[in-house]
This record gives sequence, structure tokens and C-alpha cells, in this order.
Amino acid sequence: MENINYGRDLTAPPSYEHVKDEMDFGNCPGQTEQSTVVTIIPDSPPVRDHLIWSIFNTAYLNCCCLGLLALVFSVKSRDRKLYGDKHGAVSYGSTARSLNIAATVVSIVFIIIGIIVYSAIISLLTHR
Repeated sequence: MENINYGRDLTAPPSYEHVKDEMDFGNCPGQTEQSTVVTIIPDSPPVRDHLIWSIFNTAYLNCCCLGLLALVFSVKSRDRKLYGDKHGAVSYGSTARSLNIAATVVSIVFIIIGIIVYSAIISLLTHR
């Protein structure tokens, strides 16, 4: 292959000129760079909607449909939070939390009663 350099001298280094940046204020007297710092401090903690707990209660501990009701209020709380209604989101989130507590406690009590009844029946049948 043939090397064609089109009339350029390849031994001399290329000459570069410094291009002045438009934002370069170093040569202008009286002008300095300005910076702005914005500090955002949240006024309160985020609203909790207890959605995961409600889904768990709906799937596994849905005694007396309390888990399903908690899920409905959790979704309402999340919707209110997305619309920017903090007061409504807190209200629905609080109701969802109360329903989740009730569903969990009632279901655990029923499970414990079921285990006690089952073990009593088994012990009566083995003693006969």
C-alpha cells in the first residue's frame, strides 16, 4: 500500500491554538463564578402505607376478611400519597395498620386455638 500524505510534513508537530471558552471569566475583571447551594429539608417522615404487610395478611392470614380490608386501605393510602394529599394518606395508612394488627392477632389466636384443639383430639384418641 502506498502512503500518501497530501503535502503535509509528518515530522513537524501540529500547531494548536488555545480556543477561548465562552464561560472563561478569568480575564474579565469584576466577574467571578457564582454558585448556588439549595438545601432541601423534608418537613416530616414519609407516609407509610403498609402495603406489603396487607398483601401478606390477604394471602395468608385473611381471617374475617380483615386482610382484604387492610389491603384496600393500603392502596387508598398509596393513591392519596401520589396525589399529594398527605392528611388523607396518613388517615388511610393508620386504618390499614390497625386492620393489619387485628388480622394478624386474630389469625394467630385462631391458629393457636386450632393447634390446641387438634392436639387435645389426638391425645384423647391415643389414650382410648
